[in-house]
Amino acid sequence: MVFGAFERMMAGRYLRSRRQESFVSVIAVFSFLGIALGVATLIIVMAVMNGFRQELVGRILGVNGHLTVYGPAGGGIDDFREAARKLAGLPGVELVTPLIQGQAIATIRDRAVGVAVRGVAPADLQPRTIISDNIVAGSFAAFAGGDGILVGSRLAQNNGISPGDTITLLSPRGADTVIGMLPRQKSYRVAGLFEVGMYEYDSSFIYMNLEQAQAFFRLPGQVNAIELRVADPDRVWELRRQIARELGPGYRTVDWQQANSSFVNAIQVERNVMFLILSLIILVAAFNILSGQYMLVKGKGRDIAILRTMGATRGMVLRIFFMSGAAIGLFGTLAGVALGVVFTDHIAAIQGWVESLVGTSVFAPEVYFLSTLPAKRDLQEVLQVVAMALAISFLAPLLPAWRAARLEPVEALRYE
Repeated sequence: MVFGAFERMMAGRYLRSRRQESFVSVIAVFSFLGIALGVATLIIVMAVMNGFRQELVGRILGVNGHLTVYGPAGGGIDDFREAARKLAGLPGVELVTPLIQGQAIATIRDRAVGVAVRGVAPADLQPRTIISDNIVAGSFAAFAGGDGILVGSRLAQNNGISPGDTITLLSPRGADTVIGMLPRQKSYRVAGLFEVGMYEYDSSFIYMNLEQAQAFFRLPGQVNAIELRVADPDRVWELRRQIARELGPGYRTVDWQQANSSFVNAIQVERNVMFLILSLIILVAAFNILSGQYMLVKGKGRDIAILRTMGATRGMVLRIFFMSGAAIGLFGTLAGVALGVVFTDHIAAIQGWVESLVGTSVFAPEVYFLSTLPAKRDLQEVLQVVAMALAISFLAPLLPAWRAARLEPVEALRYE
């Protein structure tokens, strides 16, 4: 569709007209605001969803491995060092960490809480910078050089724990005695507090030296899991067959997508649903453009007749009214993109301003697992939002423009 200077002039004149079409102008303003707010909201929400997924997945993969190998029948792995050597030689494997995973009950000042215990050699925990570089109290050196343990910051905060304090852990795997099985318990000194930034880990995880965990969980010379970090986390399934060939039958492998399948799928479904729901804002604004253009065509019947008698073709009339409606969608989309980009770039400052205004946290880490509101724009998603908004905005004025082009001069001037 080619637009000439005359059509652009007339379309711009109708957009700027304020004398007899004040109500039509009000509808145009609300249509513009609807398109702009719809596009901005879509960009902001999708950016927050992307940031939310990236932050959570990054923290999950920072604490856990991309793929975990468990021993036969869920038991211990005897020759774990040889198994780790074989796994480290597989293509794409960057880091192999033998460890012990277990549950325990921690008693702190007459309080008992359930905790997840990880037994890892300090040399293997050091490369996990999400732990080793985020010691908020105490030091990693005190953990690596002694018999201390690392405790999550939220767990410590909720129970009044500080570096140097003592925690008693009770293991579900107790010792058999003449009066039955008694739970095994041992006291440990707190060497440091770590803060991952994910509430689930900060409130329940404890790290101890591998030798201590082997003694505590009664797995002498064994581990019950080997975690692998790979170059491409999205292709961990390719390693499954290679691991089976290297270690033989009986071993079970679980990748991070399987371990967190419900979480990852929930985020993906939520993103799709939010996109569809928020797209209705743009659709409603497009209906406003449609109704406003219909009213404009009805009010400009005399002008249309005069244009036709002066030699304007049906195509010229169609382009005039199409441009007057499409311009609202075009400029509304551009304004929405600008607003969305500015908002996502300053979302942390906006969050702080809102929290200071209302006097409370609007993003509770206990609920959302994160302490700050993340945002990460995806250029492809922004282009998809822009394409959808422009498509809807350009389709809306087509029917009123076609009706204006089909209007006969005699019919338009009959009652003038």
